[in-house]
Amino acid sequence: MRRIGLAVALAFSLLLALLAGWGQETAKVPRVGVLLLDTEGLGLSQDARYVVDGLRELGWIDTRNITLRFKFAGLSEERLTRMAEELVSEKVDLIVAVATVPTRAAQRATTSIPIVMAGVSDPVAAGFVKNLARPDGNITGTSLLQNTELGGKRLELLKEAVPNLVRVAVLAYSTSAVVRSTIPQIQADLQAEASRIGMDLRVATPFRGIAALPAQFAQIRAARVGALFVWPSPPVDEARSKIAELALKERLPTVCGFREYVEAGGLMSYGANLGAVHRRAAAYVDRILKGARLADLPVEQATTFELVINLKTAKALGLKIPQTLILQADRVIE
Repeated sequence: MRRIGLAVALAFSLLLALLAGWGQETAKVPRVGVLLLDTEGLGLSQDARYVVDGLRELGWIDTRNITLRFKFAGLSEERLTRMAEELVSEKVDLIVAVATVPTRAAQRATTSIPIVMAGVSDPVAAGFVKNLARPDGNITGTSLLQNTELGGKRLELLKEAVPNLVRVAVLAYSTSAVVRSTIPQIQADLQAEASRIGMDLRVATPFRGIAALPAQFAQIRAARVGALFVWPSPPVDEARSKIAELALKERLPTVCGFREYVEAGGLMSYGANLGAVHRRAAAYVDRILKGARLADLPVEQATTFELVINLKTAKALGLKIPQTLILQADRVIE
């Protein structure tokens, strides 16, 4: 009888151990890496906050039921590559890569860990997916559709706001090897769009960092430029407040891709809602963590675009924005 009792006790102990192990397994908290070219600063960057907000809206709370590992590259592609490799070595369950350059770093670091790209300009041209409808590989996510067609629309809106405008400077980040390869074609296409509406984009100004902006704006002023076209990218995005400040000082109207520039003091923007695009990327994270097959999740391309106008900036520049243009706006800052 004692042997039977001992056997029952051992069996019961084994069952409890198995149940405990099963409970720990089911309670596993997923680890998600968030890869950004941004500078960390005093807290999360705006891009990172958008992703966190999107996850929170879907019930994923950092340190509670998900662990987020943020990697800020401080605008260094070399550091970005190292950080992508770190996430792989940490065995994260998924990587969120915000924008094109971080997605490239993640792609090079792993072909097995799921990668959710957030706000990539052209994922097919970049080689991240073979087609948007059915990604082939370990990458899917959202696309901002930053193309010259949108650039042409921004120039048209700028011309409507400043009817006598002729010469426009382009401020774009061209240090990145990924971006540098596309800049000549972007400029050629934009020049064709500008010529179509009687504008001149002969002056091209590569973004070289916040510290270099005052000297660059002095060069723009010396070239007798009438407005500034800002091509968005994470490094340029970080400088939007300084760009708006210097543009106002030099009395230069600006047009850009995202409302965040206008909220910082720029004149106008036309493009996808950046916050909405990054929140949609969070929905991919949610579905993959819940078991969805990545190949069954098509890339979502932005299809709606918003026009935002800052009338306070227009007044400071001495511009009277036509009522027809104001009526087109999705948001007006007064």
